[in-house]
Amino acid sequence: MACPICKKPTLTEFRPFCSKRCADIDLGKWFSGSYAIPADDPEDADDLESQLRQADLNKPH
Repeated sequence: MACPICKKPTLTEFRPFCSKRCADIDLGKWFSGSYAIPADDPEDADDLESQLRQADLNKPH
C-alpha cells in the first residue's frame, strides 16, 4: 500500500501513511477544508444555512 500523500510504502505504525509527517499533512487538509464532500441537492445547502443562522441567533453575545 502506498502513502496517499507522498506515495512511499506505508508503515504499520502510521497506516495508511508512511510517517507522522504525512499523517499530519492529511489532518491539516481536513482542518483547512481542502477535503470536502460536495452536495448536489440545493436544499441541503439551504437547510445548513438555516441551521447556522439559528445557531448564531441562540449564541449569547
